[in-house]
Amino acid sequence: MITDVNIVNTQVLSDNWYVLRKVTYAYLKNNGTRVTQTREVYDRGNGAAILLYNTIQKTVLLARQFRLPTFLNDNENGMLVEVCAGLLDKDTPEECVKREAMEELGYKITNVKKVFEAYMSPGAVTELLHFFVAEYTSAMKVTEGGGLEAEEENIEVLELAFDAVFNMIATGEIRDAKTIMLLQYAKLNGLIN
Repeated sequence: MITDVNIVNTQVLSDNWYVLRKVTYAYLKNNGTRVTQTREVYDRGNGAAILLYNTIQKTVLLARQFRLPTFLNDNENGMLVEVCAGLLDKDTPEECVKREAMEELGYKITNVKKVFEAYMSPGAVTELLHFFVAEYTSAMKVTEGGGLEAEEENIEVLELAFDAVFNMIATGEIRDAKTIMLLQYAKLNGLIN
């Protein structure tokens, strides 16, 4: 167990897109030994993700978009299938998922349910992600979605059969952690039967 953590030094390495810091810290190990370590920490703010599901049609709404980091790490075309998500940008997590559902998927949702929170990459990234689910109907569709032009988003909206998405996980067509987590939550909690 780690106790008595002291930040010794913090240096900003980059503040271009988000903030990359080099942090030196000291802590007391459970054997009484004091240790000093240095790590790089990427701070992009906290975010929220939402799975929209339709109990009548037995479908979910997902987004497909290009993700450069996946392209640089063996994703041949860089395209990733994921749930709707975004950074909080000073909004509450609930406001964030409602905003993102409108921008990315084209659906105006009002009733959202928070199901859990998780640190997605705690070894190097500070982000805490808030996870939500919400039912959608065709009556909630107000635009074609696709993301914001100002943010140069280019998102393809996918309406997929709930049962089919689990095969997409097995085949590697869905490899996004937040998406897999929310789909598993939906399955385990019987959101779509």
